[in-house]
Amino acid sequence: MLRTLRVDAVLVQAVIAGALSFAHLHDLAEAAGQDGWKAWAYPVSVDLLLVAAWRRMRKEGDNRAAWVWFVIALAASLGANVATAGLLDLNDVPAWLRILVAGWPALAFLGGTLLVHAPTHTDDEPTTPPAPVAESEHPAPEPEPEPITVERAPDSVPELPAPTPVPAPIAAPAASVSVPPALLDHARKVADAHRAQTGTPIDPATLRARLGVPAPLADSIAAQLA
Repeated sequence: MLRTLRVDAVLVQAVIAGALSFAHLHDLAEAAGQDGWKAWAYPVSVDLLLVAAWRRMRKEGDNRAAWVWFVIALAASLGANVATAGLLDLNDVPAWLRILVAGWPALAFLGGTLLVHAPTHTDDEPTTPPAPVAESEHPAPEPEPEPITVERAPDSVPELPAPTPVPAPIAAPAASVSVPPALLDHARKVADAHRAQTGTPIDPATLRARLGVPAPLADSIAAQLA
């Protein structure tokens, strides 16, 4: 598919303005005594310096050197346009203008060199990351945490008042009540602890209160522990 050609008015205007400025610079250089290919090289030199300064300003807007060389190149181009507009007799060019035209190549060479080889500072320059800190192959062992010891308070045995004798109902003998082995083992530990603290064997009432069991079962356990 053929692409549709579009004419850009700005581009056409730029081409026309560049061609006219190029011709004016050529005519002025030729009138100042630069004939042949040298007259054609002058407009090329002015335009290249203008473009180099403009590109430098686009990268670094606050670059004063680029602004200075841009103004110099623009003054040379604008001065040639004004001088060839009939204000200057091209058949009798003054000496000072001949000196300026003759010294332009050295000035343009200096400006172009400074613009091209000046250091640039852009935000997208890669930065060197800091060198990582070398870790030791054998790291120091971490200190072991100190064991936490919890002191357990001794079981306090509440002193119970002596039970008031009450007439007990007629019940089956204590030996007839079956005691689970696990409960009997636990009762034995409680009785041993009571003996170690008080120095006396545990009585059925205290054993009943510590175990939370009915009286017949407490009596049966106390009988088996005796």
